[in-house]
Amino acid sequence: MEFNVPDMSCGHCTAAIKKSVNAADPAALVDFDLAERRVRIDSALSPEQLRAAIKGAGYDSQPIAA
Repeated sequence: MEFNVPDMSCGHCTAAIKKSVNAADPAALVDFDLAERRVRIDSALSPEQLRAAIKGAGYDSQPIAA
């Protein structure tokens, strides 16, 4: 699943999001494209659960249609 995270701008942002997602799903694979402000997550969690994890890190997100 891929999400647009408009406020993500630095390594601290990506670290916070990765930590929050991995707390919800330790097996999740998280990949970032800072230039495009996108996060790709390979996880068994639902998009809603992943958005909640990103929100838990302090960032709003919108799913990107595949």
